[in-house]
Amino acid sequence: QVQLVESGGGLVQAGGSLRLSCVASSGIFSIGGLDWYRQAPGKQREFVATITSSGSTNYADSVKGRFTISRDGAKNIYLQMNSLKPEDTAVYYCTIPGLVWGQGTQVTVSS
Repeated sequence: QVQLVESGGGLVQAGGSLRLSCVASSGIFSIGGLDWYRQAPGKQREFVATITSSGSTNYADSVKGRFTISRDGAKNIYLQMNSLKPEDTAVYYCTIPGLVWGQGTQVTVSS
């Protein structure tokens, strides 16, 4: 059974950058596609970005032009977050759609 582990969250100032990582455990040969979601306090979980096995990407309007999803090998997925805003503060989760979610990593952006 595959498991996902996120890392790279932390506390940054507005305008700063973070790079989140999502690594799949052994158990599958490759990941066909992977999504990033986030959940802010008091709000429902929302879609952030997706990448397919062919490299196609899509982003939520709120992060377009600031965030970049990428892949390094079949089991290592990243979310580069630039020009961070306080409203980006949330727990960020990676997911293989329909299969498994990671435990989440906290991102806090100070004003």
